Amino acid sequence: MYGKAFAPEYQGALTTLSVNSSLTDVLAAGTEQLRAAERAGQHGEAARSGLAVAEAHRRLGQVRDADRAWKASYRAARQAGDTAAMAWALWSGGTLARQRGSFPLARRLLQLAADLGEHGGDIVVRGYSLAGLAETGRIQGDYEAVRRLHEQLLAEARRRGEARHTVWALEGIAQIHRNTGSYDTAYALFEEAAEIAARAEDRRGHAWALRGLADIVSVRDGDVERALELLSEAEASCRAMKLSSALAYNHKMRGNVCYRAGRYAEARELYELALSEFRDMSEPRGEALSRLGLAKSRARLGRDRAETAAELAELAGVLEQIGLRHAREMVARAQDEFGLAGASAERGEAAADHLVAGVEAVGVR
Repeated sequence: MYGKAFAPEYQGALTTLSVNSSLTDVLAAGTEQLRAAERAGQHGEAARSGLAVAEAHRRLGQVRDADRAWKASYRAARQAGDTAAMAWALWSGGTLARQRGSFPLARRLLQLAADLGEHGGDIVVRGYSLAGLAETGRIQGDYEAVRRLHEQLLAEARRRGEARHTVWALEGIAQIHRNTGSYDTAYALFEEAAEIAARAEDRRGHAWALRGLADIVSVRDGDVERALELLSEAEASCRAMKLSSALAYNHKMRGNVCYRAGRYAEARELYELALSEFRDMSEPRGEALSRLGLAKSRARLGRDRAETAAELAELAGVLEQIGLRHAREMVARAQDEFGLAGASAERGEAAADHLVAGVEAVGVR
């Protein structure tokens, strides 16, 4: 039913690159081809090779370089009069905006990309852009608004036999079920995604599916060792492909697994590692979630109660500013867990005046 996974963002002379190509290899090949296209005055080829460069930088966590690259790709596509290439550049920019926590900008760019993709007759970039809009809403916790879009895109991907997009849609729907407490349904969807990704040789999709399975195995079954085994398998793919963001989320999930098992010292170390990784790539969502896990771990290890209350209140403000509703609810549960809801509320107004500069300074992706 499904063929081998492919990467439609690797275009022009770069179509020989695999979905599993190391991102450092993609960056090197894309940069070389981009320079050759620019020397030859081939604007269309510059746009398409520039897209691969932008995506490699983004996935490596090099956000400033990614920002410059997608904009240059868009300008080259506009010079070439290539509507589809313009749409792909906007998709890359919108995806980067979401990664950096600038959700309104992400939605604007992704909607423009979807519209241009439709106008240019490129159903793939249209589908990827709509998927980006769905994922943006899901990450923000707006499940009812995007569940139907996820399911629509899943049906389209199944109909066309697109393994990579099917895996993405299954994982997104699974995450919604997991976050709303339907663990058995979530597990089945993550399991199907893992199976399709493995058959299609989609190592990135497989790694994310394994992370989802590890989460369910931990929270539903309490099986710590199995969860850690799944994460170790996923980590191998993340390292092989240089997936910086996926690796950081893997480490944060390891922290979650250890925290649930009462292994608070291990959890603290893992959250510290993930926090450092997210800060290096300027990813505010991952940074805030790692800070939350770290605050809870430190509280369990005897941190001063007032310090915990102050940090949770600040995090509540940060997540409110970013627009992450589900994560904001996680902070509220943490406040309840430590009996700090009242104390944190008293500090909430003051904490809002001291939001981390990184959240306020999130710019165009």
